[in-house]
Amino acid sequence: MRSWSASIWLYLDRRILALFVLGFASGLPLLLVYSTLSFWLRQENVSLTEIGWFSLAGTAYGLKFVWAPLVDHIRIPVLTACLGQRRSWLLCAQVAVAATILALGATNPGETLTLTAFWAVALAFASATQDIVVDALRIEMLDDEEQGSGAANFVNGYRVGTLAAGAGALILADVYGWFWAYAAIATLMILGMAVTLLLPEPKSLEGPEPGHEDWRGRLQNAVVSPFREFTRREHWIIMLVFIAVYKYGDALLGAMANPFYADMGFSGTEIAVITKGWGLAMSLIGAILGGILVARQGLLMALFVTGVGQLTGNLAFAWLASAGKSLSALTFAIAVENLTGAMATAAFVAYLSSLCNVQFTATQYALLTSLTAQARTVFAAGGGWLADYLGWTLFFLTTIAAAAPGLVLLVWLMRREAPGGNNL
Repeated sequence: MRSWSASIWLYLDRRILALFVLGFASGLPLLLVYSTLSFWLRQENVSLTEIGWFSLAGTAYGLKFVWAPLVDHIRIPVLTACLGQRRSWLLCAQVAVAATILALGATNPGETLTLTAFWAVALAFASATQDIVVDALRIEMLDDEEQGSGAANFVNGYRVGTLAAGAGALILADVYGWFWAYAAIATLMILGMAVTLLLPEPKSLEGPEPGHEDWRGRLQNAVVSPFREFTRREHWIIMLVFIAVYKYGDALLGAMANPFYADMGFSGTEIAVITKGWGLAMSLIGAILGGILVARQGLLMALFVTGVGQLTGNLAFAWLASAGKSLSALTFAIAVENLTGAMATAAFVAYLSSLCNVQFTATQYALLTSLTAQARTVFAAGGGWLADYLGWTLFFLTTIAAAAPGLVLLVWLMRREAPGGNNL
């Protein structure tokens, strides 16, 4: 285990710092497909029904595992020889993200909505591909004890990127128009490209060169082997169930937070300043603390401590619901929830990273994160009904109970020193 001082100094490692920039580049496209684009569409008098259908443009984010094997095994002519497998794919994905952002910004949703939808889908696909490569690169270039700090810096960069593409793009659009807002975000992708070119290619286990085996062997190595390797691990089913339910309580809270604020009577400005501005600050601090905790206590213990800690965020919201409208109470609840939630997220990302075999990093991590995303969506779907039935105070107390199965499974894994718990 590292000392606290060594864990803090780890954040100044150039690889860890580079992950902040790569996280920033990964966070830039997300809202340009979702909320920022939705706001633009509404300004162009696109109907709410049509805007709702635009949410399907982000389907690529939940299906990353489908083409992740290609990222793991297909070599890009010329570029792979110059940059290596990971950096060649990452540079191509970043160029594609920048180009599709520009193309999307150049459309006119009021007149050519179909073209806008096409470029939104293309941007989501390019962005999801970038995520696949960045995740693989992050896992492969860091040692096990560095994964927590790497995950924390990546998550923080991602959050700043979404802020730039959210609030930043809206401000630019008001002043200069939507094309220049999207063009400015596309220009910021240059930062990610520069880091990609400056970073060394990670050292990973070498497999056979393309052409040394027939197409059946290559297909098996790319698609079948990553899944087969994972299912050969002890307790792999329990591990997958744990991954699906660990953030259940957090997912329920997150899905119903905005309707709760509205019911409590908070204004849009109050929500924006406190939940976005103040909440982001607490999230940045929380992610760093979560990374330090992983380096200091080990993965599974950090998951347990932060898992228990994030329950206090749910409890703070239950207190806020019972206290009534109060800016000071909202500020406190947001601080607790964002701080503890970000700590748990940093530890959770580090845990998922530790489960990936270096031979199949992109495929296995894409599969695990897709499972997490789909589980959160399905589990959170009943949150509205639950809040209607129970009321807000009891609803938030129930979200605490929803987190219990994940903690129980975690204790079970800790006692058996499951793979992925490197420092129990």
